[in-house]
Amino acid sequence: MIIKKYQAKTESEAIENAKKELGDGIVVMNVKAVKRKGLKRFFMQPLVEVTIALEEETVRKAVVTPPTPQIQQPSQQQKEMPQPVESDKKEHIIEERLDNLQSLLEKQLQKPENEPKEKTEDKPQEEQNPSELTLFLKLLHQTMVDNEVEEKYARQIIDEIEKSAKPGYPFDVALANTYQKMILKFGQAECITPATKGPKVVFFIGPTGVGKTTTIAKIASKFCVEEKKKLALLTADTYRIAAAEQLRTYANILEVPFRIVYSAEEVCSFLKDFQDYDYVLVDTAGHSYQNEEQRENMNQFIASLDDRYEREVYLVLSATTKYRDLRNITDAYQSVSKYKLIFTKLDETSALGNLYNIKMDTGAALSYVTCGQNVPDDIEVFSPQKTVKLLLGGKA
Repeated sequence: MIIKKYQAKTESEAIENAKKELGDGIVVMNVKAVKRKGLKRFFMQPLVEVTIALEEETVRKAVVTPPTPQIQQPSQQQKEMPQPVESDKKEHIIEERLDNLQSLLEKQLQKPENEPKEKTEDKPQEEQNPSELTLFLKLLHQTMVDNEVEEKYARQIIDEIEKSAKPGYPFDVALANTYQKMILKFGQAECITPATKGPKVVFFIGPTGVGKTTTIAKIASKFCVEEKKKLALLTADTYRIAAAEQLRTYANILEVPFRIVYSAEEVCSFLKDFQDYDYVLVDTAGHSYQNEEQRENMNQFIASLDDRYEREVYLVLSATTKYRDLRNITDAYQSVSKYKLIFTKLDETSALGNLYNIKMDTGAALSYVTCGQNVPDDIEVFSPQKTVKLLLGGKA
């Protein structure tokens, strides 16, 4: 397998350059605009970068080149993923960075001297003379709400802090405690794990348009390229031909088996061919949470899998979906199976409160998050520390 990137003024020009070097059997994996370097960037249009994949057996010997480092080496985002042996160190670093947030909040707490005073004769003493901590907690509450944490969950955290606060309670301690409480409520990420025996069968479910197929391709690439695992790709999405063909293309690039299945019985039949594999990833048809018939079919499809095989189910959701719709979706899919959560499209929203809301609503563990279309780079293990930092007004 060869994966290379070509830059040109236009997409068609970049693809043409790729064909000249590698032939007509290329597959376009990704297209994006890239800024020019140096002073040129102020006077010229951005370049177009096209990522090309090609199966090695189709390449002329004279032009065979090894895969580029981008596919063989972990991306910068993956390098930054928290590793267990470094968790204490990273926790310390993140807490240090919260100092910057604290300084910002301190400045916002300072009211102008000429601010008009409210009439206070009918207010409780605490409201007449709010303490520094009270003002700070109000600001912290508003920061969470601005980041779309549901009001009841933001209020819950603040109430917990207020109950434990004593006279003279420093608000830097309140900030640290809020940070720690929210991390604990998120819990640690729970990702796909190997089966004790045979292949682990992993189902990906969720509504249409959230990026299930691309997410599967990213996870499959991670397992194949980085961890050297054996896996097969199956799709039960017989409604959308394009989705099946997309997954088939990724399977060809990764050189792994691909099958289209129409029933759970077929899944069990195909699994006999994959007894020495590590994972079998199954894409499913997306559908509206209001379609009870399709939801019941999905339920039967997953439940009828032979008990010999260990399974995991991942509900894929878009971070851009409205909270009310997310709540309806997660409620509907709870009748299908117990699931873990994958959130996509984090790059398309500036407010991540829904990740916290849905965790609190469902109790389901978060696993992966995606932040772009690039395969395999734009995926990482969910980080509660990074997410809470953003929800409290910090920067990534």
